[in-house]
Amino acid sequence: MAFDKAKAHLEKFGLGDRVKEFPVSSATVELAAQAVGCEPAHIAKTLSFMVDGHPVLIVAAGDAKVDNHKYKEFFHTKAKMLSPQEAEELVGHAVGGVCPFGVNNGVKVYLDESLKRFDVVYPACGSANSAVRLAIPELEESSGYEAWVDVCKGWEELPD
Repeated sequence: MAFDKAKAHLEKFGLGDRVKEFPVSSATVELAAQAVGCEPAHIAKTLSFMVDGHPVLIVAAGDAKVDNHKYKEFFHTKAKMLSPQEAEELVGHAVGGVCPFGVNNGVKVYLDESLKRFDVVYPACGSANSAVRLAIPELEESSGYEAWVDVCKGWEELPD
């Protein structure tokens, strides 16, 4: 059901035909990258948090990790991820398929700066075996995001 809701949301933007369902799991960044056929960094993972009693989604690059200090600076609270049960109930998607499309009313979406270095990213589409190929402007439009934020780390570091 969450998959259908997310896909229907993307169809409103003419992007429904881009949604791919896989015969394998894409529930983690690594599995999604294998299913899509891209580098893990290009997977746009959606992380769910509770801020002031309301669910918040942060869409970040697959190689980014939440920086607790930056998170607290922006949201003025400690980073507290939703439990799998809370994510499904409050956001409308189960962990492994959480995405910014077709979410419950009142869920705010933020896009992390870690995504801006790519032309195209691959967020999930409401299920643990789906993804959609989106250019950054398409992600901006279809996600209904509140703002770009800089709350992650690890993605700027170059390997030795």
